[in-house]
Amino acid sequence: MFQVDIIEQCKQNNRKAQLQLYNQYCDGMYIVAKRFLKNTAEAEDVVQEAFLKAFTKLDQYKAEVTFGAWLKRIVINKSIDFLKSKKQELVALEEVHLKVVDTTHDDKWLIDDAITLNEVKIAINKLPDKYQYVVMLYLIEGYDHQEISEILNISEVASRTQLSRGKSKLQELLTLKKNGTRY
Repeated sequence: MFQVDIIEQCKQNNRKAQLQLYNQYCDGMYIVAKRFLKNTAEAEDVVQEAFLKAFTKLDQYKAEVTFGAWLKRIVINKSIDFLKSKKQELVALEEVHLKVVDTTHDDKWLIDDAITLNEVKIAINKLPDKYQYVVMLYLIEGYDHQEISEILNISEVASRTQLSRGKSKLQELLTLKKNGTRY
């Protein structure tokens, strides 16, 4: 069955098609939620809520992006909403595709080769929430400033500013202090 057919059947409230779509995307969406949430059960709950919202708002899906990208945005929004409501810190990253070590565009991302993945995780978790969200969305999820501004309901200028400040703070946290220890 083609993706478009499944989505059309889901719009008609076909439970079998909804289950098929859920099974196709649930694992990937769980990984996305888990990047933001510490607790496995909370990530599962957020994914369930995201699917419920997606199925109730499926008429708003216009296929301008892939269904997976549309659903991923819902999962991220639900994750951030959950974090805001609980005032919890973002989870340490299991997979890091950070541009922190990508020095091709901006020297401010330079970090010492001796810095471990765990130290990067700890540093990101120490960022203030507003910087942490933008850093996660930009570096980990790969969103641009326009998308981040829509997700977080801030301006693109605020997104750029918060990323820049978060980047500076992250570098500061990862830089060796005078006594030779970090943090």
